Amino acid sequence: MSEKVTIPGPVGKLEAELWLPEGGAAAPAAAAICHPHPLHGGTMRNNVVHRTARGLHDAGLAVVRFNFRGVGGSEGVHDGHGAEEEDLAAALTFLGEKVPGVPLWAAGFSFGSRTVVGLAPRDRRIERVALIALPVIAYDCRIALQVRQPGGIFMAGDDTFGTMAVMRDQMPELFDRFHVEEVPGVDHFFTGKLDDLRLRVKNWAVASLAN
Repeated sequence: MSEKVTIPGPVGKLEAELWLPEGGAAAPAAAAICHPHPLHGGTMRNNVVHRTARGLHDAGLAVVRFNFRGVGGSEGVHDGHGAEEEDLAAALTFLGEKVPGVPLWAAGFSFGSRTVVGLAPRDRRIERVALIALPVIAYDCRIALQVRQPGGIFMAGDDTFGTMAVMRDQMPELFDRFHVEEVPGVDHFFTGKLDDLRLRVKNWAVASLAN
């Protein structure tokens, strides 16, 4: 079930869309999903964000996609220096109230994944993370080494913003602590392989829920 919702954010209302499990089923977990960089056209309606959300929803999760401050119908102005992490925190608070008593996950694509790793070390409500195309070339993402929650990382093989090989060079420790997959032969936006990404995210989420 899809529902347009408004999240009370730290600097104003955040535009969002909530997907609850089909048929009124109980959600085993709930995930907030962060979109790519607002100054490069990133919104919650981005195709990769949408497929990531679908993959998690296919696994039975409740999912909320939301626009960061200053994007679409969300109030405020773009910060880009960490304040968007507080927007994610607000989305998690919303999920905790809307779907109480279930584990909270945080997911993000590109700038959104960098936002997740910025918040996760200091927000223990987050029990699991999903990082799509962590931009290890475009940004300093070494804060990911501080993330102690389990998670999955899904990289694009021909991504100019960061590949699995670059991530391994920078942060080899991540490969011991996270489930890591690379979709070969695709660009940053997983062009032509979006459904492949969706299935990979679903399968990882199903396996994670079984642990």
